[in-house]
Amino acid sequence: MSYPKFIITKAGYFRLGMVQQHKDLLQAGDICYGGGFYEFDYIFNRILLHGSSYDYGHPKWNDISALHVPDTYMGMEIIYKYYDGEEFVVRDHMDVDFY
Repeated sequence: MSYPKFIITKAGYFRLGMVQQHKDLLQAGDICYGGGFYEFDYIFNRILLHGSSYDYGHPKWNDISALHVPDTYMGMEIIYKYYDGEEFVVRDHMDVDFY
């Protein structure tokens, strides 16, 4: 069964999709810097991220300086919600560019 999962890579690429395992989002040569689950909030034009990858753990946001996001999601705010409810608004902490 597939689930809505995301990863970030060492090079700062943000990938998401409906997959069985987080490793299914990796491309040749990628090193995963964590992942979790996502959902779209169309009302507020946001991507809400939460949780962690069983294999790769929580996203290591502090280990990357820029996030490369597919241009399909241009204009959407990306927010990671920690278990304690604290929110990490990606653009407030790092550069975001689209490819």
